[in-house]
Amino acid sequence: MPFVHLPRRALAGAAAATALSPPLARASWAPPRPIQVLVGYPPGGAVDILIRVVAEGAQRLRGVQIVPETRSGAYGFIAAQTAARAAPDGATLCSAIMGMMSVLPAIPGIPVPLDLDRELTPVVALAGTPMALVARPDAPFADIDGLIEYARSRKGAATYASSGNGSINHLGGALFCGATGVEMTHVPYRGGAPATLDVSAGRIDMMVANVAEVAQQIAADQLKGLGVTAREPTPLAPQLAPLAGRIPAMEINNWFGLAGPANLPAEIRGGLGQMFRDVVHDPQTARILVERGLLPLGEFGEAFSQRILQDRERWKKVVQANNIRGD
Repeated sequence: MPFVHLPRRALAGAAAATALSPPLARASWAPPRPIQVLVGYPPGGAVDILIRVVAEGAQRLRGVQIVPETRSGAYGFIAAQTAARAAPDGATLCSAIMGMMSVLPAIPGIPVPLDLDRELTPVVALAGTPMALVARPDAPFADIDGLIEYARSRKGAATYASSGNGSINHLGGALFCGATGVEMTHVPYRGGAPATLDVSAGRIDMMVANVAEVAQQIAADQLKGLGVTAREPTPLAPQLAPLAGRIPAMEINNWFGLAGPANLPAEIRGGLGQMFRDVVHDPQTARILVERGLLPLGEFGEAFSQRILQDRERWKKVVQANNIRGD
């Protein structure tokens, strides 16, 4: 994820939101040794950046050392499998993102090499980012209503890009089509970068992408921003209109979190969750996250488990309605 320079009003909005958060409880449990976090995605990506920012915050606020270790590959499942085999003492965690925990298990043809609900313990949702609907810069429409009218007039010939079959970009596009009753042609790519490039070059009509990944192109008029998948304006791109009020189904928060081995004791799970919640809502850490296009969450314990299951059921319905397969 590229570094995103946000306007001062956006940072002020995020800081205000953090300041209004309820007082955070201090964790009674403390890790006996450094916490190893297995990162299932490449260095320099959103997950890697998030965990390293959180590691710095944990060291500064609590004196807790967090050691990120890259174990990328297989949609993040290599890291998850390693963490699942670790002792349930809180010293080994892995990245646990919406795509791995909620989206991929809902898609036929995607190999899931472990039972996510029995072999992992959800610990905390650290941060999230809404999605943006973006169009080619020369598109003959300027907002969502214009896109809907354009797609209907094209009768299935309008196109949307994604980073691959079963990706959140794919499901987001399919969700938009279903929610608005339009028909569009899905064009999958091998990754988000080439997909975004073809939209900016005018070869594809639109795409649903993480706001942070397209904010700079929108600002430079290389992409036309149509809206954001939230109910309120987001500090990540305050100029984009919230879509969830207009189209309730289009509320998407692409979240990133942590999980541990199965049978993680309640005291350890709660202590970890409270610590990470304190860290992401710390004003200094929150500011750094927002500058990198991430909004703090800090949802932990059973609340995080419920989020995973609810999102899985949601995306399962989208997958079934659109006959999406990963193979």
